[in-house]
Amino acid sequence: MGSGIAAPLGLPLRWPGSERVGKGNTVREFFNRLVARGDVAAIDREVSGKHELAAICQASQKESERALLFNNVAGTRFPVATNVFGSRARLCRLIGADDGFFCRRWTQMLAEAEGREPAPAEAVEIDTEEISLGDLPQITYQARDVGPYITAGIFLAKAPQTGVPNLSIHRAMHVDDGELRIRLGTSHDLTQYQLTAEGQGEALEAAILIGAPTSHLMASVASIPRDESEMALADKLKGSRHAMRRCRHIDLDVPAETEFVIEGRILPNVKRPEGPFGEFKGLYVEREDNHVFEVLAVTAREDAIYHGILCGSPEDMRLLELSVATQIYRHLSATLPGILDVSCAPHVMNTVVKIEQQYEGHAQAVFDEVYGVNADYSKVCIVVDEDVDINDFNDVYWACLTRASAQRDMAIVRDLPGFYRDPHKDHWGRLSIDATKPWGRQAEFERTSVPGADRIDLRAYF
Repeated sequence: MGSGIAAPLGLPLRWPGSERVGKGNTVREFFNRLVARGDVAAIDREVSGKHELAAICQASQKESERALLFNNVAGTRFPVATNVFGSRARLCRLIGADDGFFCRRWTQMLAEAEGREPAPAEAVEIDTEEISLGDLPQITYQARDVGPYITAGIFLAKAPQTGVPNLSIHRAMHVDDGELRIRLGTSHDLTQYQLTAEGQGEALEAAILIGAPTSHLMASVASIPRDESEMALADKLKGSRHAMRRCRHIDLDVPAETEFVIEGRILPNVKRPEGPFGEFKGLYVEREDNHVFEVLAVTAREDAIYHGILCGSPEDMRLLELSVATQIYRHLSATLPGILDVSCAPHVMNTVVKIEQQYEGHAQAVFDEVYGVNADYSKVCIVVDEDVDINDFNDVYWACLTRASAQRDMAIVRDLPGFYRDPHKDHWGRLSIDATKPWGRQAEFERTSVPGADRIDLRAYF
């Protein structure tokens, strides 16, 4: 595999100012800032979209958190970027969480956005061309996937009754140039939009955004009330309105600087076989009848770059974590004292809460609250002290092994429903682990430390 660092999109290697949302927030500007930091490896040799691209991605993710750019994918002229958002440190930089407390900073940003009136949009000139669905990279990820899938598409649709727009991420199976088949989860707002339109005997118009501005990606995974607009939130996060362009075949405006836009309709009362597909749990969802998306047009901006996500990978987990961990943090911090941060390490089904202990039984109070916030994902909850790195599961598990008593601090909560798609109750119940220092004995559990180890530059010694 030949690799090298390059400026892939014809943009300068460095930009003035911040990496944060709202500061040059198109996905290509963000990606090129990663290039400037040395966080991107470019693969120039031809790579097959069937399994090989995903295999390289998975092998690379075992070594580092770098993003990858595939400049020569067989069967397409478009480069493919992946693992772009596969680093929590990268996401912290994106929102300005310089202290590493992602959930605290993201919650603060959402609160600040509520009262912010964005400035008018700046004029931009974006050249686009109409292409076919088959011109896009055709990427088959897992061994049993039925075929190529779009995995990083952000769906934009408006509520049929109120016109409130929604942004959400869903997988889409390529069928032919005129059809995608999509999986809508029962708890998603888009599902309710589709059911409402279907009840009126109408198709639901939608646009699939691939490579949307980073503020739209962040808004798509934010947990906000159903009657609020994620499109408006994206503008508030940026601090100014995004330049928009009109779709050619449907009644929607989309961010002008999006790399690819697929226009279409979710058909009413039509379902066709979709899958198998390897999803975020690292397991396959078997073939089942799912919704049909009729493709009306596909447009690409000049020199467009395609974003693909390997499901179950660190990038998939980090984007899921954006929604789940922040939702839990917001509830906990509004309910209990001493809540420092929340992560979903190493998997979104696991919740890790960092606290500054305030009283005996503090961890139990956390468990009582967490399980009522998000029943789909908090299968295990571990509570740790402030000296534990909750983004490193080795460190979290060290706390479990050295500070938690198996018979006193670990408990199974029975008969709580779990993940919504769980007919055999495989995800029912919860496991609670209090891995904090035992109350009143904290001094006995002080961690060892080597003075100066965090300041050593090994290059001076080897």
